[in-house]
Amino acid sequence: MRVINRNDFQLSVAPMMDWTDRHCRFFHRLLSPHARLYTEMVTSAALVRGKQLRLLEHSHEEHPVALQLGGSEPAELAEAARLGAAAGYDEINLNVGCPSDRVQSGRFGACLMYEPALVADCVKAMRDAVSVPVTVKCRIGVDDQDDYADLQHFTETMLEAGVEVLVVHARKAWLKGLSPKENREIPPLDYPRVHRLKREFPQLVIAINGGITTVEQVQAQLAELDGVMLGRAAYHDPYILARLEHALYGTPLPDREDVLLRLRPYIEAELKRGTALKHITRHLLGLYQGEPGARGFRRVLSEGAHLPGAGWGLIAQAIEPLRRAA
Repeated sequence: MRVINRNDFQLSVAPMMDWTDRHCRFFHRLLSPHARLYTEMVTSAALVRGKQLRLLEHSHEEHPVALQLGGSEPAELAEAARLGAAAGYDEINLNVGCPSDRVQSGRFGACLMYEPALVADCVKAMRDAVSVPVTVKCRIGVDDQDDYADLQHFTETMLEAGVEVLVVHARKAWLKGLSPKENREIPPLDYPRVHRLKREFPQLVIAINGGITTVEQVQAQLAELDGVMLGRAAYHDPYILARLEHALYGTPLPDREDVLLRLRPYIEAELKRGTALKHITRHLLGLYQGEPGARGFRRVLSEGAHLPGAGWGLIAQAIEPLRRAA
């Protein structure tokens, strides 16, 4: 039976293509025991038609962790959700926010904001298939949807479909003329529009995403909303997750080196499985962001992780100058 606790959505890390893989999520969990983590978007077709069940792989340490799906065919999404729930995910999230051309050609992502009734059908099918929460991540609008009424109608339709949690990226998406990267930066942020949505739909758990980079900004948003989802800030400066964990939950701030030492067993186990070190260390490069010696730490990992036989010794080498300087 699905049970929604709004406190569970207070802090989360956004699904980010090519970034939030299982290695990244394991690392982020060491920094924040409470944050809700999300997979990269996985298409329902890849799971159901392509039978790429390897895409569901994750560690039990990652929980609470959500699977984000992309698609627009209700029956296929229901089967993909079923596979995700069976694999142990705590939540199934439907992507109604990605603006890339590849996504549009498949009739899913942000272009679905034009078709709220279809999104509702997808959500209903997924909810019927699984007992874990089914949530939606969307934008405040697409293209010429400048009227708040469009977002209001979309939200009403989600509510009628049984959605209890809505994550809103507080920017519009331009489906033509802007790249996915530009769509994360150029359309202006409109936080008040999301705040208004929460006031008008208090029964919904609403989390906000987009442009939030500091502890103070997170706390300001939490005064208006139920949750904050961090994206690039959590990836490029992952220690912000520890700072937020401390500010929101009182968890003691961990030492960065201790975080790496706690990661060591995972790294060594993955190396034995045949994982190349570079696939893990690429997520660690920002750990010392803003600290003396951060550039040297990044350089050692960047230059050495791809070499044959690279292992824990490289990370120890990257840490040593920082230890001496402390």
